[in-house]
Amino acid sequence: MTVRVSRRARRFLRRIQKSREIPDLQVIANEIQNEVDARNITYEEANQLGNQIQNRADMIDVSGLVYAISDRDTYRRTLEIYLKDGLLTRTEQMLLWDERRKLGLTQEEHDRLIDKLITLYRSQGRSIRVQGPSGGDS
Repeated sequence: MTVRVSRRARRFLRRIQKSREIPDLQVIANEIQNEVDARNITYEEANQLGNQIQNRADMIDVSGLVYAISDRDTYRRTLEIYLKDGLLTRTEQMLLWDERRKLGLTQEEHDRLIDKLITLYRSQGRSIRVQGPSGGDS
């Protein structure tokens, strides 16, 4: 299935493909958000572009974190809410699994994202615990 995108969205796509650094991708993501706010591109186009930004960011630096309108960013925000209290329970993990399934994210993408967030939070001095399958913490 081919999805038609506007000329403006194609211009962003070319810039994404040419980007070589994470900060460049973040600038593009911010510009896309501004275009959505101004109603110059649709949310669906922005989501497609955001997914491309996330894929490109993974190619540049797997440990980098880019905030963009995308399925992965939607999932990241949900994950941040669950981690806010410093404990990721088994129930929350099951809810995250369902969210991942709906958004089409893989277990590997989840693992990378949770590792990035835990590393970020711990560098800020926050304690994060993830409940294991038997109820213990890890």
